[in-house]
Parts: sequence; structure tokens; C-alpha cells
Amino acid sequence: MATDLAFEANRQPSPMLEWATRHRVALASLFLLVFPLVMPFKALAVMILIYGLYALGFNLLFGYLGLLSFGHSALFGAGAYLCGIAIVHFGWPWYLAIGLGLVAGMVVALVIGALAIRTRGIYFAMVTMALSQCVYYLFYQAVDLTGGENGLRGVNLKFVNIFGFQVDFLDPLSRYYIICSFVIAALWVLSRILASPFGAVIEAVRENEARARASGYDVMLVRLLTFVLSGAFCGLAGALLALHLSTVPIETMHYETSGLAVMMCLLGGMGTFFGPFIGAAVFLLLENLVSVWTSHWQLFVGLAFMVCVLFFPRGIWGTVMERMKA
Repeated sequence: MATDLAFEANRQPSPMLEWATRHRVALASLFLLVFPLVMPFKALAVMILIYGLYALGFNLLFGYLGLLSFGHSALFGAGAYLCGIAIVHFGWPWYLAIGLGLVAGMVVALVIGALAIRTRGIYFAMVTMALSQCVYYLFYQAVDLTGGENGLRGVNLKFVNIFGFQVDFLDPLSRYYIICSFVIAALWVLSRILASPFGAVIEAVRENEARARASGYDVMLVRLLTFVLSGAFCGLAGALLALHLSTVPIETMHYETSGLAVMMCLLGGMGTFFGPFIGAAVFLLLENLVSVWTSHWQLFVGLAFMVCVLFFPRGIWGTVMERMKA
């Protein structure tokens, strides 16, 4: 046992892995730029982008900090609703509406996080789920603004003005690359966070909270800031979803949407940089392909999830990265 631990400690990552880690944003961006060209249809590629970004925000809290949340649908839904409300009711420009969605995710995360961060483990998960359901109820009852049970409709965006050029947002490929630009920017921001001293503190809290506290770090503040940053990514994903669907269904805020983030993160590999996108791609591809043949597609997705947990305990992308270290 001691020999195995010593081997793990002395084992160095391969040069290829080190190179890929240094250029992870460029490599991920290159993949995303060619991704729609190999997909069966562009709308699915856009959904994978959006839900991959949503799972990425969840992964910052779960994979890097080690806190399991069942309340991220509130952050995702708040971003979607506030973006849609800004366009439908107030006539805001699309880019300001996206910014409002991002801020909405952060504000909701700040409120939920401030109330939940003193708990840990399953208690943290249950508190976040309970608080997210409170947010769900508030938006459900605000019928004049959100449409209530019917959801918010009329988030129509036909053209977007980019540096004086009008781009057809109804064109599937143009829509993909506009949304992709925000996702790539989010990947760059996440990479900077993880490479910063604060990113090191996040992982230190996950690995040994007592030692991090003894080193002088405010663990509660680190948890809260990480939750708020996670809310920024999820709020941005929600805003992009509103623009893509031209509507915001109330199910966006349901706790099942929180479960989607957990499943996508585990499928791709928690604590990995690109794993959430792999998880989102696997989940949504299975859903779209299997649902053509049967209405019980959830059964097959569940079986695929079980296989992944049994044979890829670190997730699909996490297993690939682990083998690259060998």
C-alpha cells in the first residue's frame, strides 16, 4: 500500500497531458468550432453547447470544490427568465439581456449560497434543493412577468447586430457560432479561475478543509464565492437557452433540471475541464437518438449511466485524462 502511494506521488503527468493542459482553452475551442459540422443537426449541437456550459458551472462547485448541489436549476432558470423578461417586457438589446441573465444567476446563487454554505454533505444538497424550489414557486406565481405554468413566450430574436453587421440569428449555423463565442469566453474565464491562486484554494478546501482553515483561509467565503461564480456560468447558460428556444418553459427551474447537471457532470467526469461537455453530448445524443425508437428513452439513458459508473468511475473524459497520465 505504501509502495502504491509513493508511486502515485512520484508519477509525473505525460508531456502530452501537460501540453494539452496548457492549451486546453485553444483545444476545446477548436473542437467546438468544428463540432456542428459533424453533428446530425445544428439545433442539437446548440443544446449540447448550452447544457455543457450549464454542467460546467455545476462542475465548478461539485467537481472542484466538492459540494453537491441539487439547486442549480434555480440559477439556470433565473438566467433564462431574466434574459427573456428583459427582451419581452422591456425591449432590451440581446447583449444586455444576456448580461442580465448572467447577473441573475449570480444573485440567486448569492442568496442560496449564503443560506446553505454552513451545511455540508447531503444536508447541503437538500437545503439547496429546498431553496431552489422556493425560487421555482416565486417564478411560477409571477404570471404577469413569467407566464406562470405556460412559461415565458415571445423571446424572438431574428437578427443580432455585431459590430455594425446584422447576423441572421434564425440561421442554425450562425446561431451556433454566436452562442459558441460566449461558451468559449466562459471556458477562458474558467481556465483563468482554475489557474489562479483562488483556484488552488478551491481545490485545497475540497481536499482538506481543516488544513485550509488552519492555513488562514476563510473556508465559508471560498464556498460562497465559488457558488456565486458557478451561478454566473449557469445564468449565462440559461440566458443563451432563452435566446435559442425563443421561450422559457417553467420546467427549466424544476429540480429535474438540477438532476441533469449532476448526471452530465458524472458522465463526462467531475473535476475535469471539458468533461461536462462530453457528458452533455452523451446524454442529449442518447435522448435524441433513442427517443426516435421508443418513448421510454430514459430507461436506456439510465442503463448507459449505470455502465459509465461501473466501468468509467471517473467519467468518460476523466478516464481518458487518467490514462493519459500513465
